[in-house]
Amino acid sequence: MLERVDRIQMAVADAGEAARAFQDLLGAEPAREEHSDYLNARRSILTLGASEVELCVPRGAGLVRAHLDRWGPGLLTAGFSVASVPALRAHLVAEGVEFTREGEQTYLEPSETAGMRVVVSPAGPGRRLGLVSHLYEVTNTLVSPWAAAAERYTRLFKLDPSRFAPIRSERFGYVGTLTLFDPPGRLDRIEISQVTDPQTAMGRWAAKRGDSLYMCYVETPDVGAIVRRLDRKHARFTPRGGDPAAERDGLWIHPSALGGLLLGVSRTTVAWEWSGRPELVSN
Repeated sequence: MLERVDRIQMAVADAGEAARAFQDLLGAEPAREEHSDYLNARRSILTLGASEVELCVPRGAGLVRAHLDRWGPGLLTAGFSVASVPALRAHLVAEGVEFTREGEQTYLEPSETAGMRVVVSPAGPGRRLGLVSHLYEVTNTLVSPWAAAAERYTRLFKLDPSRFAPIRSERFGYVGTLTLFDPPGRLDRIEISQVTDPQTAMGRWAAKRGDSLYMCYVETPDVGAIVRRLDRKHARFTPRGGDPAAERDGLWIHPSALGGLLLGVSRTTVAWEWSGRPELVSN
């Protein structure tokens, strides 16, 4: 049922400042301004490749204000697209899942997922603009068992577990699965990561926030171009390899550079290396 990771929503105090960071570092472009009664926020929406970033500034009390007061600026909502919003809503009703309608978008609270607020939008044409091709992953970090979360998402969104790819990392301290929506055609998925090492960055995050939305990933044909932009702005990042100047496969951009968002970046096709189909990685 889910087609793509098509957007993220972020809670920010200053949309202009956050937008400039996405434009300067990733080549994002302003798209439109909207209001949300559900979020009680003004949304400055950027095009990021074929995806969108919604920068949400509170208009008063509500979800965005509460997030800023408790956690500061950062990732608020994971967004996916579907071919038919009415079909999604009918399925959620049949499954007894509570949701909120706002225009063509459908919101699920963290209590209905595995601690991750979700917004589902109708699929669009999604033409690529800028350095980034598209979002392809959101990470749901867990202290609870990952298999239960995988079963929940399978039921909520009619996913196919035979398409999932197991994951484990000693370096980052987690175990779980990638709920790939349509492999090998696309990388889009929810990464479900159960913490195994409380001393890692992910472990410390989960100790504070429990089951929650942690980060997201984008794909780009030119990692080097993003590295050069990061260097020019003196923005913090970690390369996958040991030499930032020579990095061509991927990196992680520190939350301080992107309004509180931890963002992974990978070169086109490289993520197949850890997504169950290493033969699809192109040199």
